[in-house]
Amino acid sequence: MDSHIKVVAWIHIAFGAIGVLTGGLLGGFGMLAGVFSGEEGGLLAGGIVGLVGMFIAALSIPSLLGGWGLLSYRPWARVLVIVLSILNLMNIPFGTMIGGYSLWVLLNEQTQRIFQARGQQLGY
Repeated sequence: MDSHIKVVAWIHIAFGAIGVLTGGLLGGFGMLAGVFSGEEGGLLAGGIVGLVGMFIAALSIPSLLGGWGLLSYRPWARVLVIVLSILNLMNIPFGTMIGGYSLWVLLNEQTQRIFQARGQQLGY
């Protein structure tokens, strides 16, 4: 199960990084487009696109943190990624596959024992 936990962790890190990068680029380009458009409508549209991009980036940060925590076998990361995986089930088709696989791995009894043992070592 250790290899499955690491795969889930790296999947969440990768998709979190893609989300942060995409959101940051969208936000930056939206803000720049709004500033350099010189029109009121362009400024408003650029600002909205910029805010949407920053919102996407902010929503991707928990995935990065959860993946990092899973690599360290932190019990809080398991709970966080389970919640994120449940939310991912609605993102058809890739989110459904990632969420389903993550839930299969993280809700497995052997995985629970691994995280409980690690939590006891850390004093949780």
